[in-house]
Formats: sequence, C-alpha cells, structure tokens
Amino acid sequence: MLYYLFRFLEQYNIPGAHMWGYISFRALLALILSLVLSAWLGEKFIHYMRKRKIGETQRDTAIDPFGEKKAGTPSMGGIVIIIAILLPVLLLGRMRNIYLILMIITTVWLGFLGFCDDYIKIYRKHKEGLKGKYKIVGQVSIGLIVGLVLWLSPDVVMHENMERVTVPAQETVVADAPHDGAETASSTQDGTKVEKKTVVVHKDKAEKSLKTTIPFVKNHNLDYGYFTKWLGKWGGAAGWALFVLMTILVVTAVSNGANLNDGMDGMCAGNSAIMGVALGILAYVSSNTEFASYLNIMYIPHSEELVVFMCAFIGALIGFLWYNAYPAQMFMGDTGSLTIGGIIGVCAVIIHKELLVPILCGVFLMESLTVIIQTQVFKYYKHKGKKVRVFRSTPIHDNFRKLDKDLDPKCKYVLRSWPRNRFHESKITLRFWIFTIFLAALTIITLKIR
Repeated sequence: MLYYLFRFLEQYNIPGAHMWGYISFRALLALILSLVLSAWLGEKFIHYMRKRKIGETQRDTAIDPFGEKKAGTPSMGGIVIIIAILLPVLLLGRMRNIYLILMIITTVWLGFLGFCDDYIKIYRKHKEGLKGKYKIVGQVSIGLIVGLVLWLSPDVVMHENMERVTVPAQETVVADAPHDGAETASSTQDGTKVEKKTVVVHKDKAEKSLKTTIPFVKNHNLDYGYFTKWLGKWGGAAGWALFVLMTILVVTAVSNGANLNDGMDGMCAGNSAIMGVALGILAYVSSNTEFASYLNIMYIPHSEELVVFMCAFIGALIGFLWYNAYPAQMFMGDTGSLTIGGIIGVCAVIIHKELLVPILCGVFLMESLTVIIQTQVFKYYKHKGKKVRVFRSTPIHDNFRKLDKDLDPKCKYVLRSWPRNRFHESKITLRFWIFTIFLAALTIITLKIR
C-alpha cells in the first residue's frame, strides 16, 4: 500500500518519494519492520498465553536433560511470525505481482493448517493433533495451486539464458579478463592468435519455460519437457504436469522437514533464516539482467518482489529468536514450522532453483531421512519379532542429547555408540546453524562451480 502511495506522490516531486522504487530500500525496510514487529508482538503474545495458562503440554522434551523445564511454555508462536511477515509485505510490496501473491497465499494456507494442528493439541488435548493425512492433503493442495498458477498464469515468464560465441576478425595478443559472465579462450590459426569470447545472453522475448537450474553442470539448464518429448504433441502439457508434481514434492518435503527440525530452542527459526538469506540472494540475481548474465542463469522479470518478502521472512524469524533462543520463552508450533517450510519451498520453485533445495535445505533433508530410516527399519524387524533401531532417537538432532540410560534396554541400536557424549541443546542448535551456513554458501557458489 505504501509503495503505491509514494509512487503516486512521486509525480508531484515529493522529496524522498522516489526511494520507494528501489528494491533495496523496500527490502531492507521490510526486514527492519518485520524484526521490530516480531519482537514487539512476541512479548505481547507470551504475556497473553501465560495469563490464560495456555502452553505446551505434549512436547517430547518436556524437561531438558540439563534441567530446564519446558512444559507450560507458550506455543503457537508461529502466529507472531506470520503477522510479522505479512504486514510489512502488504505495506511495502507491489501487490499486483503474481509471485508475491503466491507467497502470501502459501503463508496464509499453511499457517491455517498448522494452526489447526496446534489448536487440537493444546485446546483439545489430543497429543497427535491434526491427522497426518489431512496435513498431507493441505500441503499437496498448496503445492498443486502454486504449480498450476506458475503453469497457467501469463505473468509467469522468463528470459532463457543462452551462450553466443564471437570470434573477432582482428588479431589479438592479450585476451581481456573475463567479465559479465564472459569466458575467453585462445586458439592458433595459421600461426595467428585469435581470441574467442563466450558471452551469455538472454532471449529478447520473455516466454513460458520448463527449464530450471541444475547444479554442478556446465550450461546448467534442465528442461522438464526433455523427459516427456516422446509424447509428441502432448509432450509440452506432460512436461508442465511433471513440473507441477515436482512443485508438490518440494513444497511438501520442505514443509515436513521444517516441522521435524522444530525440536530445539531456536533450531528451526535459525536454520530457516539462513536459508531465507540464500534464497533472497538467488531471487535478487535472478531478477537482475546483469547478474543473471554473469552467473549464466535464467532472468525472471518481476521476481525482485520476492526479495522484499524474503527480507520480511528473515526479519520475522530473527525477531522471533529473541524469545525462542535457549531457554525458549515460546515455541513456534506447527503454525510456524509448516509455514516456514512452505515459504522456502515455494520461493525456490518460483525462481527455478528447486533442484538446489536438497543442498540448501540439507538439514531438513537429513531430519526427514533419519526419521524414515528409523521407522522403516523398526517396522521391518518388528515383523520378525525383534526390536531394532538405527539411531538412539530421531529426528537426528535428538540423537545428540540422548543418554544410554534413556534407551530401551530391550531394543538393539545399530549406532548406539554414536555420539559418545551428549551435548547441550544450545550447542547442538548452534552447530546445526553453522552447518546450514555452509550449505547456504555452497548453494550460492554452485552457480559458478560447474
């Protein structure tokens, strides 16, 4: 709203009104506003929940192994995160932008889904909360909506990146240093040194495209249509159907991964903020023709509004950490974790970086895989009358604070001796943050490592 107001005032030469046209100004303002709003609302929310004695009663870690009591800590703090994201976005974003609209819909949709789960757990006193099948339906539904909109909306277009090689006719002795996405090479022709220069350019016309970025590969574009071209005239539609399925998979997987990662004070919020920084950078370079050319990636017009959203996302999580860092004064609950994962997944799909998600969200992937491995191994041996587990506890972050005395003496643990010592919750959380920083940096440099 403020964006349109000041753009209108700019016509009358109001001092400072032109700044609202700069994405950097609006993005950083969104970050500051969301951080302050999240910190302020957090205090009000904690006071409200404690006054009515509404708190976490079903958390598995009701008592920390180092003596910190957690039962009764206010949950559903994801409400604070959602409000702190949406208000700055509504004030500072361009609301006619299709990508921003999709992010807002995702936030509200998964926020409501997580709220229903938390409500059943806290107010109805049902430990299981919302049934798993309903969660999956909700996650698949928003993935389907996002995928179909990206397929059918005429506003969702891109300029595909291509390579053009030029060979100057004049003789060259010294080649210029590479710049703006160019690579230089020399060849000898009749004893004459000729410079060859590879320049990355984009198609002049923006169009619908099924291409996405694939890491560690030269000319790293993967076309979903490549896998369906054998269908002939139906190949294009089938390619888009495959893209929609990939969108559903990414959104559902990342949302569930974030949900599993939310088990320690500050764990999910810190990891997600780091991922948000990486996605904000990727969204910015994808919306800038010069950076897109330099990095040899698709140029996606109008995706710069995602930078405003991701900055609000980062600010909201940092503000939430003010109260969620160890020892936590409130938990985000499924209201927050499902929403956070969905935001990360949808943003990655919009900027055509969904194949980078396994790297960027490696912590979420690790949490999900350990749960799957633990569950499947236990079920397999249960049919044989044995109790076998691979890890001491899952998700994997719990494995680092579990003691031998806490284990089932009738169960065999494959990795019983790993790790040898337990760690304090704050140390585990900080080390997971460090690992996520490493993965975020790796994700960004994959654009050049190929």
